[in-house]
Amino acid sequence: MSFKYKNVGISILLGILMLAGGSELKAQDVQGNTMKFGRLLRLIDSYYADSTKMDDLTDKAIVEVLRNLDPHSVYISKEEVEKMNEPLQGNFEGVGISFNVFRDTLMVVTTIPGGPSEKVGLRAGDRIVMVGSKNIAGIGLKNTDVYDLLRGKKGTKVEMKVKRKGEVSLLDFTVIRDKIPINSLDASYMINDNTGYIKLNKFSATTSEEFFEAIKALKSSSKLNNLILDLRGNGGGYLTAAIDLADQFLSVYKLVVYTEGLHAEKKEYSSTPLGEFEQGKLIVLIDEGSASASEIVAGAIQDWDRGVLIGRRSFGKGLVQQPFPLTDGSMIRLTTAHYYTPSSRCIQKPYTDGVDAYQKDFIKRMEDGELFSKDSVIQNKTVKYYTKASNRVVYGGGGIMPDVFIPMDTSKYYAYYNNLSRKGIVYTGALDIMDKMRESFVKQYPDFKTFSEKFEVTDEMIEKILVAGEKEGVKRDEKSIEFARPLMKRQMKALIARDLFSISQYFQIMNAEDETINKVIEVITQKGGYEKILKGK
Repeated sequence: MSFKYKNVGISILLGILMLAGGSELKAQDVQGNTMKFGRLLRLIDSYYADSTKMDDLTDKAIVEVLRNLDPHSVYISKEEVEKMNEPLQGNFEGVGISFNVFRDTLMVVTTIPGGPSEKVGLRAGDRIVMVGSKNIAGIGLKNTDVYDLLRGKKGTKVEMKVKRKGEVSLLDFTVIRDKIPINSLDASYMINDNTGYIKLNKFSATTSEEFFEAIKALKSSSKLNNLILDLRGNGGGYLTAAIDLADQFLSVYKLVVYTEGLHAEKKEYSSTPLGEFEQGKLIVLIDEGSASASEIVAGAIQDWDRGVLIGRRSFGKGLVQQPFPLTDGSMIRLTTAHYYTPSSRCIQKPYTDGVDAYQKDFIKRMEDGELFSKDSVIQNKTVKYYTKASNRVVYGGGGIMPDVFIPMDTSKYYAYYNNLSRKGIVYTGALDIMDKMRESFVKQYPDFKTFSEKFEVTDEMIEKILVAGEKEGVKRDEKSIEFARPLMKRQMKALIARDLFSISQYFQIMNAEDETINKVIEVITQKGGYEKILKGK
């Protein structure tokens, strides 16, 4: 017996020594290659025929190494780090305006409520012509230039000269920069007496708080029996924000997602007793632009049969990145694990054909017809997964497939309208109307209800856009114009509503005739339709 245990002990010791030896060999391998690369740089610096920039060479080498790992491991320069973090942190430091470079002049579109610009009396429609002693009008100003001029540390001053309609001389403003919120929630309103709608554009540090406030407001204003969560085009963000959001819909101790990697132990994230909408019909909208955190939420909802997913197959990003700072203030975001849904589906789509092919996946989906026909969607059906409550079959291998498919509109007549939109002509047209009519509109439409019922975009307004399009090289196409006219009017009305009220009203108008929203209402109102989908029938 003692001999047996002695042999077991020797085996364990040998195993430990082998592991330690393997680890030591790996460390030596990394160290050897580090020295090798260092020597390469020293040789270039000492003997290369022409002058070189060592920083650039190193950056390019890092980019290429990461590029050969996976599509989401990336290098971020020192200059990009701060700008990259702003949208997810939920705020930046600046003057608090949304703007547009309109006819080569910086025009204030809106001031952020409670922000530093609003506090000193800056108004929508004001033209900022000087910042400090620098003239910025008529010099070919770009959006990036505006960020550089107006953003800065909290507490610092920005001196401005502003041209305002009705004022003969320029107005002087001193704005004290402050923290400016970046909202992740675009819209929140009631579609009908018992159906609410919430749209998120990202998953940031403030998403949970924003959602909580929105759902509370919807509940207080009406009987909220049904909720539409719109994650279309939502590219993701923080994992914790996704888990917190899924927790709002799932009862206690339900697995939301787990992560696992070669050097990362399996880590599970589950729901808590807290949840603002654990009962009631839930519809989640997704499409090819819904990625990462959006897919975590959609996957958890689908796997627990908690709600119905409507739209098109999601992007398919299921790799977990962890930031690692480098010595010069730059960083790398390195993939350290994979995401898995509660049914153990891997969200990540394949990337074995390389980064270039991976980045052209949307074009491939278009060419394969996947965005227009459910039957064209390619899924790996060799491995089946099953939902937790109804035991419905679902598949892994890349993205989340919705329960109800909505094809992308294929009409050739949209090409003309899309050309106008891409050149910013529709948006500029709405901005031009607001610039001329803002004061009149404010008096005529004191609230959104009045605006929604009484304001109409006229054919004359549309004609001005068409003429502007011709000047920009978009040739008139009468059949396309008549086909797109209702959509053009709707978008212009929505853009004007956004500038008069808020972005929530933009979506309220656009969604009124949205095919996907119409399908949602059908699923909710049709007797037994919602339940039938969740049972896989």
